Amino acid sequence: MTDAYSRPIVDQAPAPGGAPAPHPDDTVLLPGPAPHQAPDAASQRQASNVWSRDLRFMLVVLAGIVVLFLAFALLIAFSPTGAAISALAIIAAPIATMVAAYYGITLALRQVNDARNAADSAESRARAAEASARESDAWAAQMESGLRVAVAKLRAGAHDTRDVERAAGTPDEFF
Repeated sequence: MTDAYSRPIVDQAPAPGGAPAPHPDDTVLLPGPAPHQAPDAASQRQASNVWSRDLRFMLVVLAGIVVLFLAFALLIAFSPTGAAISALAIIAAPIATMVAAYYGITLALRQVNDARNAADSAESRARAAEASARESDAWAAQMESGLRVAVAKLRAGAHDTRDVERAAGTPDEFF
Protein backbone atom coordinates (compact mmCIF):
# COMPACT_ATOMS: atom_id res chain seq x y z
CA MET A 1 0.00 0.00 0.00
CA THR A 2 1.15 3.52 -0.68
CA ASP A 3 0.22 6.85 0.77
CA ALA A 4 -0.51 8.25 -2.70
CA TYR A 5 -4.23 8.57 -2.03
CA SER A 6 -4.01 9.56 1.59
CA ARG A 7 -5.79 12.61 2.88
CA PRO A 8 -3.70 15.10 4.88
CA ILE A 9 -3.96 14.32 8.56
CA VAL A 10 -4.76 17.22 10.82
CA ASP A 11 -3.31 16.83 14.30
CA GLN A 12 -6.03 17.99 16.64
CA ALA A 13 -5.23 19.16 20.11
CA PRO A 14 -7.36 17.45 22.71
CA ALA A 15 -10.28 19.42 24.05
CA PRO A 16 -10.87 19.62 27.78
CA GLY A 17 -11.85 16.10 28.75
CA GLY A 18 -9.33 14.32 26.50
CA ALA A 19 -11.40 14.09 23.29
CA PRO A 20 -10.12 15.82 20.15
CA ALA A 21 -11.94 18.98 19.15
CA PRO A 22 -14.27 18.36 16.18
CA HIS A 23 -13.75 20.19 12.90
CA PRO A 24 -16.60 20.78 10.47
CA ASP A 25 -14.54 19.44 7.55
CA ASP A 26 -14.10 16.02 9.21
CA THR A 27 -17.63 14.96 8.33
CA VAL A 28 -17.74 11.99 5.99
CA LEU A 29 -20.90 11.20 4.09
CA LEU A 30 -21.38 7.57 3.22
CA PRO A 31 -23.40 6.74 0.13
CA GLY A 32 -26.79 5.37 1.03
CA PRO A 33 -29.13 3.23 -0.99
CA ALA A 34 -30.21 4.87 -4.20
CA PRO A 35 -33.83 5.98 -4.21
CA HIS A 36 -36.17 4.18 -6.57
CA GLN A 37 -35.99 6.02 -9.86
CA ALA A 38 -38.75 6.24 -12.41
CA PRO A 39 -37.97 4.80 -15.84
CA ASP A 40 -36.10 7.37 -17.85
CA ALA A 41 -36.94 8.63 -21.32
CA ALA A 42 -34.31 6.40 -22.99
CA SER A 43 -35.86 3.18 -21.70
CA GLN A 44 -39.33 4.39 -22.72
CA ARG A 45 -38.05 5.24 -26.20
CA GLN A 46 -36.43 1.83 -26.48
CA ALA A 47 -39.67 0.11 -25.45
CA SER A 48 -41.66 2.10 -28.02
CA ASN A 49 -38.97 1.39 -30.65
CA VAL A 50 -39.29 -2.35 -29.99
CA TRP A 51 -43.06 -2.10 -30.30
CA SER A 52 -42.85 -0.14 -33.56
CA ARG A 53 -40.33 -2.64 -34.96
CA ASP A 54 -42.62 -5.55 -34.10
CA LEU A 55 -45.60 -3.66 -35.49
CA ARG A 56 -43.79 -3.06 -38.79
CA PHE A 57 -42.95 -6.75 -39.07
CA MET A 58 -46.53 -7.68 -38.29
CA LEU A 59 -47.80 -5.28 -40.98
CA VAL A 60 -45.43 -6.74 -43.59
CA VAL A 61 -46.56 -10.29 -42.78
CA LEU A 62 -50.23 -9.26 -42.84
CA ALA A 63 -49.78 -7.47 -46.17
CA GLY A 64 -48.15 -10.60 -47.62
CA ILE A 65 -50.97 -12.79 -46.34
CA VAL A 66 -53.60 -10.40 -47.76
CA VAL A 67 -51.90 -10.36 -51.17
CA LEU A 68 -51.67 -14.14 -51.23
CA PHE A 69 -55.32 -14.41 -50.15
CA LEU A 70 -56.35 -12.09 -52.97
CA ALA A 71 -54.30 -14.13 -55.43
CA PHE A 72 -56.00 -17.35 -54.29
CA ALA A 73 -59.41 -15.65 -54.45
CA LEU A 74 -58.71 -14.51 -58.01
CA LEU A 75 -57.57 -18.00 -58.93
CA ILE A 76 -60.77 -19.53 -57.60
CA ALA A 77 -62.92 -16.83 -59.22
CA PHE A 78 -61.41 -17.34 -62.66
CA SER A 79 -61.28 -21.15 -62.89
CA PRO A 80 -58.25 -23.06 -61.64
CA THR A 81 -56.45 -23.91 -64.86
CA GLY A 82 -52.80 -24.86 -65.22
CA ALA A 83 -51.90 -21.36 -66.42
CA ALA A 84 -53.69 -19.78 -63.43
CA ILE A 85 -51.84 -22.04 -61.00
CA SER A 86 -48.52 -21.12 -62.65
CA ALA A 87 -49.43 -17.44 -62.40
CA LEU A 88 -50.27 -17.87 -58.71
CA ALA A 89 -46.90 -19.52 -58.11
CA ILE A 90 -45.19 -16.63 -59.88
CA ILE A 91 -47.04 -14.18 -57.62
CA ALA A 92 -46.75 -16.13 -54.35
CA ALA A 93 -43.04 -17.05 -54.51
CA PRO A 94 -41.66 -13.48 -54.51
CA ILE A 95 -44.10 -12.41 -51.81
CA ALA A 96 -43.11 -15.27 -49.52
CA THR A 97 -39.43 -14.61 -50.28
CA MET A 98 -39.76 -10.92 -49.42
CA VAL A 99 -41.54 -11.68 -46.14
CA ALA A 100 -38.89 -14.27 -45.22
CA ALA A 101 -36.06 -11.88 -46.16
CA TYR A 102 -37.64 -9.08 -44.12
CA TYR A 103 -37.94 -11.43 -41.15
CA GLY A 104 -34.28 -12.48 -41.47
CA ILE A 105 -33.06 -8.90 -41.74
CA THR A 106 -35.22 -7.81 -38.81
CA LEU A 107 -33.95 -10.67 -36.70
CA ALA A 108 -30.31 -9.89 -37.56
CA LEU A 109 -30.78 -6.20 -36.74
CA ARG A 110 -32.41 -7.09 -33.44
CA GLN A 111 -29.50 -9.38 -32.53
CA VAL A 112 -26.98 -6.65 -33.40
CA ASN A 113 -28.91 -4.15 -31.29
CA ASP A 114 -29.11 -6.58 -28.35
CA ALA A 115 -25.37 -7.29 -28.60
CA ARG A 116 -24.62 -3.54 -28.67
CA ASN A 117 -26.81 -2.98 -25.59
CA ALA A 118 -25.09 -5.87 -23.77
CA ALA A 119 -21.66 -4.43 -24.63
CA ASP A 120 -22.70 -0.99 -23.38
CA SER A 121 -23.99 -2.37 -20.10
CA ALA A 122 -20.83 -4.48 -19.65
CA GLU A 123 -18.72 -1.38 -20.25
CA SER A 124 -20.68 0.63 -17.69
CA ARG A 125 -20.32 -2.21 -15.15
CA ALA A 126 -16.56 -2.28 -15.82
CA ARG A 127 -16.33 1.48 -15.26
CA ALA A 128 -18.26 1.15 -12.01
CA ALA A 129 -15.94 -1.65 -10.89
CA GLU A 130 -12.88 0.49 -11.70
CA ALA A 131 -14.30 3.40 -9.72
CA SER A 132 -15.06 1.11 -6.81
CA ALA A 133 -11.53 -0.30 -6.93
CA ARG A 134 -10.05 3.22 -6.91
CA GLU A 135 -12.22 4.16 -3.94
CA SER A 136 -11.18 0.99 -2.12
CA ASP A 137 -7.51 1.71 -2.81
CA ALA A 138 -7.92 5.26 -1.54
CA TRP A 139 -9.70 4.04 1.58
CA ALA A 140 -7.01 1.40 2.22
CA ALA A 141 -4.26 3.98 1.76
CA GLN A 142 -5.96 6.29 4.25
CA MET A 143 -6.32 3.48 6.77
CA GLU A 144 -2.68 2.49 6.31
CA SER A 145 -1.58 6.08 6.75
CA GLY A 146 -3.66 6.42 9.91
CA LEU A 147 -2.23 3.17 11.27
CA ARG A 148 1.32 4.34 10.60
CA VAL A 149 0.62 7.64 12.37
CA ALA A 150 -0.93 5.85 15.35
CA VAL A 151 2.05 3.49 15.68
CA ALA A 152 4.49 6.39 15.32
CA LYS A 153 2.69 8.33 18.06
CA LEU A 154 2.62 5.30 20.34
CA ARG A 155 6.34 4.72 19.82
CA ALA A 156 7.04 8.41 20.41
CA GLY A 157 5.17 8.13 23.69
CA ALA A 158 7.26 5.06 24.62
CA HIS A 159 4.28 2.70 24.44
CA ASP A 160 4.34 -0.87 23.20
CA THR A 161 2.83 -1.17 19.68
CA ARG A 162 2.79 -4.96 19.39
CA ASP A 163 -0.94 -5.22 20.23
CA VAL A 164 -1.81 -2.57 17.62
CA GLU A 165 0.31 -4.32 15.00
CA ARG A 166 -1.34 -7.67 15.74
CA ALA A 167 -4.83 -6.15 15.62
CA ALA A 168 -4.02 -4.59 12.26
CA GLY A 169 -2.77 -7.94 10.94
CA THR A 170 0.44 -6.50 9.59
CA PRO A 171 3.67 -8.46 9.13
CA ASP A 172 6.57 -7.90 11.53
CA GLU A 173 8.57 -5.74 9.12
CA PHE A 174 5.64 -3.54 8.12
CA PHE A 175 6.53 -0.55 10.30
